[in-house]
Amino acid sequence: MMRSDVVKKGATRCAHRSLFHAMGYGPEDLRKPLIGICNSFNEVIPGHIHLREIAEAAKLGVAAAGGTPLEFPAIGVCDGIAMGHTGMKYSLASRELIADSIESVAMASGFDGLVLIPNCDKVVPGMLMAAARLNIPAIVVSGGPMLAGRFHGQDVSVSQSFEAAGKFAAGLIDESVMEELEEQACPSCGSCAGLFTANTMNSLTEVLGMGLPGNGTIPAAYTGARRLLAKRAGAVIMELIKNDVKPRDIMTREAFENAITVDMGVGGSSNTVLHLTAIAHEAGIELPAPLFDEISRRTPYLTKLSPAGKHHMQDLNEAGGLSAVMKELSRKNLIHLDALTVTGFVGDRIKDAKIVRPDVIRTVDDPYRKQGGLAILQGNLAPDYAVVKASAVAEDMLVYKGTARCFSSEEAGVNAIMAGEIHDGDVVVIRYEGPKGGPGMQEMLNPTAVITGMGLKVALITDGRFSGASQGACIGHISPEAMAGGPIALIEDGDIISIDIPNRSLRLEVSDEVLARRRAAWKQPEPKIKTGYLSRYAKLTTSASTGAVLQ
Repeated sequence: MMRSDVVKKGATRCAHRSLFHAMGYGPEDLRKPLIGICNSFNEVIPGHIHLREIAEAAKLGVAAAGGTPLEFPAIGVCDGIAMGHTGMKYSLASRELIADSIESVAMASGFDGLVLIPNCDKVVPGMLMAAARLNIPAIVVSGGPMLAGRFHGQDVSVSQSFEAAGKFAAGLIDESVMEELEEQACPSCGSCAGLFTANTMNSLTEVLGMGLPGNGTIPAAYTGARRLLAKRAGAVIMELIKNDVKPRDIMTREAFENAITVDMGVGGSSNTVLHLTAIAHEAGIELPAPLFDEISRRTPYLTKLSPAGKHHMQDLNEAGGLSAVMKELSRKNLIHLDALTVTGFVGDRIKDAKIVRPDVIRTVDDPYRKQGGLAILQGNLAPDYAVVKASAVAEDMLVYKGTARCFSSEEAGVNAIMAGEIHDGDVVVIRYEGPKGGPGMQEMLNPTAVITGMGLKVALITDGRFSGASQGACIGHISPEAMAGGPIALIEDGDIISIDIPNRSLRLEVSDEVLARRRAAWKQPEPKIKTGYLSRYAKLTTSASTGAVLQ
C-alpha cells in the first residue's frame, strides 16, 4: 500500500490515470512511488537561478532508485532585492505561503515522498515547515552558497555592497569605487556568500538531519558536487519511503537542540530563532526563547564568518564543513549523537570528520568566545524577549547606554541616518515594524549597513528583524511589538536605553510610573496596509516570540 494509491488505484481512479497518461506517465510509472520534486527555481533570486539543474539531478536519483519524480514549483523572494522598500514586508510572510502551497500540492497529489529544493532565506524554513506539517518522507537538497567576490585583493560579499551606501554618504568612497564594488561582490549563483540567514538555514537543515552532509556548505558553483548531492538525495528519499522514516522521526527535540547548538557555535543569523521556533511548532515541539540562551551560554563560538569575520562559506566547506563543527562540539558533549538523520545517526555521520583548516574552525579549547553567537535579552523594554547576534558586536559595544532616537518605520530611520542626523551615543529605535505592525517584520539591513559604512558608534533596536548580513549592536525581535502596545511603543526621544549583552539585559531608563502614564495615553495606530495578503497576515500572525506563525 502506497500513499499515492489514492490517486492511481481502483476503478474510481480511471479518470485520474487518464490525466496521468495525458502527461506521459504509463502504468509502469504509476506502479512506482510518486515523488514530488518541489523546485523553487526562479529568475529573481541569484540563489535559485541554477535550481533547474539541481532538480534534474534529483529526478535522476529518484528514477534510478525506482521512483517516479513529478516536479512542481514553489515561490521565493530575494531578501536582498526586497530590502529597503515595501517588498521586504512580504519576505517573512512568504514563508507561510511556501509552507501552505507545498501542503496543498502534496495533499492534492497523494505523493509518497518529497524532495524539497530551496536555497534562500524564507524558502528553506518554509519547506521544512511543510515537511514537518505533512509528515511524509522528505529530504531537502539546497542549491548551495555563492562564492565570495574579490575586490582590491579582499574577499567580499553582498554585505559590503550594502555598507558601500554608508561609505558613499560619508564621503569615504566615490561613485566609481561603489560601482566597481557592486560589479565584483556577487560573482556566481548561490545564496549570498557569508553566514547570513540563507546559509545558516541551509547549514541547520543539515544539522537537523533533513539534508545530506555538505548541504549547507558546498558552493553552488561546484556544480559537479552539487549535482551529485542532489542525485544522492533523490536515491535517499526512496530509502526513507521503504523504511517509513518521516520528518518528525528526524526533527525531534534532540535534533532541534543540535541545530541551536551548531547555530551558536558558528554564529548564525538571528533569524534562526524565528525559523527554528516555527519549524518546531509544525513538528509539535515548543522551543521557548530561554532555551536558545541556555544553549548559547554553554556553547563555545568556533567560527568567525562574514559578517562577523573575514571567512565565507567556501572557507567553512574547505575547513571540514558542518560535520567538523559538530565533531568538535561533541568533544564537550554538546551534540546528541543518537539523533536520527535521513542517512542514519549523527554519531555515525560525523565520526570521521576533522578540522582541515584550524584558522576557520577553532577548537573548543581555543574558541573565539566561550559563549555562542546569539544572545537572548530581556528587561522592561523586552518583557518577552529580544535577540542579538552577539558574535557580530564589537567588544566595546557589548555594554552600552545611549539616547533614544525614535522612528515609526525603517524608511524614516534610514533617511535620518543618511541625512547625518544620527550621532555617536545614540540608540536608533525603529518600531511598528513587527509581524503585525510592519506588517511582515522587515529586515533592517539598510540602516545597519549604512551605520557600519559611516563608522557610527550607535546601537539600533527594533521590533522588526535583521538580515544575517547585519553587524553591530543590532537588537531585534523586541516582543511584545509596538503594534501590540509593547514597551518599545512607549519610548520617547531623549530617553536613555541601557544594553548589557553579557548580562542579557535590555532596559529603558524610565520609571514604572512614567511608563504607566505613557501606556494609558498610547493609541494603536492605523494599519499600514489594509488590503491583500499582508492585511490577512497581520490579522493572523503571532508574536515574534512564538515564531511569527499564523494562528
